Amino acid sequence: MTDHRTVVISMDGSDCADFAFEWYLEQIRRPHDHVIFVHCPEYNGMFEAVSFGMGEATVEGDMTKMFGKEAKRIKELINHLGEKLRDAMLSGKVKCVPGSPGDVILKVAEEEQASFIITGRRGIGTLRRTFLGSVSDYVVHHSTIPVLVCCYKHAD
Repeated sequence: MTDHRTVVISMDGSDCADFAFEWYLEQIRRPHDHVIFVHCPEYNGMFEAVSFGMGEATVEGDMTKMFGKEAKRIKELINHLGEKLRDAMLSGKVKCVPGSPGDVILKVAEEEQASFIITGRRGIGTLRRTFLGSVSDYVVHHSTIPVLVCCYKHAD
C-alpha cells in the first residue's frame, strides 16, 4: 500500500467547503497526500442581474463591471486557497475551471487520477434539491471513485 494519495476537494469559498477541508485535515489527512482544490466559477446569475432595458452602452458597461468584480473575487479566492494549502503544509495546487461544478469536479478527479473526492453539502431543503439539483448529489451519483460528502451544520 502506498502512502501517496491524490485528493480532490471542491472549494467554492463557502463555510461548507471550508468545513469539508477542515474535516479532511482533522480526520483523514496523510503526510504524503497531494491535495487539489477545485473551484468552478459560475457566471450564469450575472446575466440575469443586468438590466437590458437601459440601452446597449449601459448593458456593455454593466457587464464589464460585473465581470471585472467577479474576476477580482475569483482571483482573491484562488490566492486564499493557495494560502490554505501552504498553511496546512500540504503538497497540492488550486485549479479554477469554469463550467458545471459537478462535471468539472469529476473531470479534474479523472485527469489527476484522484484517489477520492471530498465535497461539502449545504443542507438545502429536499424540494429545492429536487428541482435545482445538488453538486454533491451529482458527484456521488456519477463518480467512479469514492466520494466523501461532509455535511455542514449551520449555527442556529
